[in-house]
Amino acid sequence: MPDREGTPERRRGLPISRATAIGFATIATVLLLWYVLTSATGIIDRNRFPSPAQFLAALQQIISTGYAGGTLVEQTLQSLWLVTTGFLVAIAVGVPLGFAMGYDRRIEAFFNPVFLLLRPIPPLAWIPLAIVWLGLTDASKIMVIFVSAFVPSVINTFTGVRNVDRTLIEAARVHGAGRGRLVTEVYLPDALPMIFTGLRLSLQASWTTLVAAELVGAFLGLGRVLSIAYRDINTAMILVAMVVIAIAGALTTQLLALVERRVIRWRTL
Repeated sequence: MPDREGTPERRRGLPISRATAIGFATIATVLLLWYVLTSATGIIDRNRFPSPAQFLAALQQIISTGYAGGTLVEQTLQSLWLVTTGFLVAIAVGVPLGFAMGYDRRIEAFFNPVFLLLRPIPPLAWIPLAIVWLGLTDASKIMVIFVSAFVPSVINTFTGVRNVDRTLIEAARVHGAGRGRLVTEVYLPDALPMIFTGLRLSLQASWTTLVAAELVGAFLGLGRVLSIAYRDINTAMILVAMVVIAIAGALTTQLLALVERRVIRWRTL
């Protein structure tokens, strides 16, 4: 009997999924509206929002001759370096701390009061202090990114460990599992989905905070491009920087999702 359209066998034969096709159609529609509203009809003033032609001209300028002290590649690599470093340091500290707090209530009782005091402070509030301590260097920006990414990694790891199924823990203990096996074979596998949720939130917070940190006292980076373009009232360059940040953020998020699929293989079965 031939496969009907819409069955899994039929869908596997398609070059792209339906969701991907809808996504491309949405982007094409937005681009068309952008052209119509700015270039074709002039409904939107191109001094306030750039046309596609202005956007492409600004993109070509920053790629070839550079803008705000560097080319697009240099500015993007600088921002990627800051985000990656701050994010990795934050999860290297935050995930073990959250795990320890969720596993042992004595550790939670020791660290939780300080954590509760620091948690409500917005990451951007640390920018002046970071500059005073570390100057206008990469270290000050990494510190601010660390603060923003640290909190979600701790909270979600703590929640994941604390919500591990008690039945699994008791069953493992009945079968003679010691503390080491409990951690590696029960707590960690059951908490991993929530831990990766925290990592995604931390990565998003890292990009958001990076732009704000680079708006103040940066010598290179996409945030500096935004700052200089704002001073120059260069809306096309502002949009270029925003699009590049969006693409870089989406790509790093997809990379993290790939790592998650490889680490938690049972979720894809």
